Amino acid sequence: MNPEIEEDTYPAMDPRSPHPSFRESRRSTRVPLKVVVSVEGSTDHLTCEGETIVVNLHGASLLTETALQLGMEVSIQVFLTGKKARARVAYVHPKNPLHCGIELHEPQNIWGVPLPPEDWAESSTDRDRR
Repeated sequence: MNPEIEEDTYPAMDPRSPHPSFRESRRSTRVPLKVVVSVEGSTDHLTCEGETIVVNLHGASLLTETALQLGMEVSIQVFLTGKKARARVAYVHPKNPLHCGIELHEPQNIWGVPLPPEDWAESSTDRDRR
């Protein structure tokens, strides 16, 4: 997948976006990163591939081969890292249903970002589980 993305097409992706509620809800720094993922629906028999546009510790913006439904529970596997995580579809672009945002159930760097931003540091809860 290699669709061209115009900055104006996805205003929520632009840090200058006039959508403050979207920007203010950001819990960790976004990193532009293209990695191929597999998406599996938890309840339907949906399986498709996709590609990340930007990622953060709490989720990602994706372009998928199949439209996902808002609120849908999915499992994401990153081919580059082999890591898998449960997530929820938190956003579907109104003009392009193949563009969606997912929220990971547990914040984690499944994306393979080698030098993650400072605010991606593991919480004490994550360290305590080890």
